[in-house]
Amino acid sequence: MVNFFIINVMQNSITVTLKNLKHRGHQQIGIDFKFNYAIKSLLKEKLNAKWSTSKKTWYIKHTHFNLYNLKQILAGEAIINDINFDKSIKDSTSLGVRKSYNFKPHQKTLLNNYYKYLKGKRYSQSTIHTYTSFMADFVSYNNDIEAEDFTNTHVERFAQDVLAKKGYSISSHRQFISALKLFTQFFTNTSIDDLKLERPKKSKKLPLVLSYEEIILILRHTKNLKHRAIIALLYSCGLRIGELINLKLTDFNIQRKQLIIRQGKGRKDRYVSLADSFMPLLSNYYMSYNPKVYFVEGQEGDKYSAASVRQFLKRSCKRANINKQITPHTLRHSYATHLLENGVDIRYIQSLLGHSRPETTMIYTHVKRKDLMKIENPLDVAIQRISNPDKHQENIMLSRDYH
Repeated sequence: MVNFFIINVMQNSITVTLKNLKHRGHQQIGIDFKFNYAIKSLLKEKLNAKWSTSKKTWYIKHTHFNLYNLKQILAGEAIINDINFDKSIKDSTSLGVRKSYNFKPHQKTLLNNYYKYLKGKRYSQSTIHTYTSFMADFVSYNNDIEAEDFTNTHVERFAQDVLAKKGYSISSHRQFISALKLFTQFFTNTSIDDLKLERPKKSKKLPLVLSYEEIILILRHTKNLKHRAIIALLYSCGLRIGELINLKLTDFNIQRKQLIIRQGKGRKDRYVSLADSFMPLLSNYYMSYNPKVYFVEGQEGDKYSAASVRQFLKRSCKRANINKQITPHTLRHSYATHLLENGVDIRYIQSLLGHSRPETTMIYTHVKRKDLMKIENPLDVAIQRISNPDKHQENIMLSRDYH
């Protein structure tokens, strides 16, 4: 097996040259090679690499994990030329407790095997990426400590010195603990007591919800037909951004006005209904853009970019004068809340959203507004009760001056 951190140079293979690239406000890894369909497919499918028209190169974000993963994926397929590539990370937004990982050979092997362990558990590529990155940070932070000697004290210090000081979110902290618990199952010789590992409590923030009027305003200010179709589908079906990007034309059942979401979060399939008002827009979009495989496609017929969706949604909100932090997931929150306000049973909403647990869906019971608007404020009731019933007498008014 090829080691995750070490690339074997293969003869008679295509050469892939790595270069430092500043693009879209971040430090990127530029990936240059003479066109090869197999290499292109590996970069797109395994690393979600993007093509830059302005830079004329493929690229991925410059993180230590991405660099290691790139070398693993291309092992046996290409020769990596990184002679002039600076491996240190200058981008402050990147993961990593140090500018570079100075792993010892046995540490590289350990992390490589942990990566394989997660793949064997059939976790998603995103989860594998996140968990391996956190463990690489943890091992790097405790570089002089052998894995057998890791204790809960080392975990607490990492949480204090890295996660807290660098401002990682509660969700990221919880992900780190999840990664660590899996690590203790994989490497049973460690001295970490996983039973004492506690995830910090989730922040109970209510989701931002748009009104019906705001949804229509955003659609009206989205002039591009493709963009409007994307926003309409995200809202009308309550899709996650990843589910939208992976939608294929074969997932639409026009006769039944249904859409099947295949292998959503938790690897669950589910059906959602298509809005009648969406059907003419869908037809117009299809006739205009003629997608071949995916519902929305990039310039080369590949999957559309999640970043592109976020960018044009932000522009549409700005044109509509909606000054809120709107994301594609806000449309999903709005969909669920509006269903609840319209009297749809919470169990059906759970099914439509693809939630495994009803508790996840119950958050929308706290943000629906119609029932709340029916509740009379106690102050109003108090004033009504003590107001003189004689209409000729002056009613009590809060705005009046009293002496």
